[in-house]
Amino acid sequence: MGFKTLAIQQRSSEVWQVLGAAKKEFANFGNMMGKAQKNIQTGLNQLDNVMGVRTRAIQRRLQSAEALSAVDARKILPSLANEDEIEEDDTL
Repeated sequence: MGFKTLAIQQRSSEVWQVLGAAKKEFANFGNMMGKAQKNIQTGLNQLDNVMGVRTRAIQRRLQSAEALSAVDARKILPSLANEDEIEEDDTL
């Protein structure tokens, strides 16, 4: 009976060590996830700034400019033809 008790105590100690290591790794994981979440939030904030504030600023500057027809715009900027095709695919 004494040998079984000793073996159980040794295994119990091993289990506690594994649990301690897992706890430490989980804490590291939590810290890394927090940093990643902060970085993603920073990126989202920058995207909101670009899409909102900068877009409105550009639109204000272009208010007085007259828009060309789609045909004239394609003559000047031929690459717009490809973008029109992409936009048509998105509406499907």
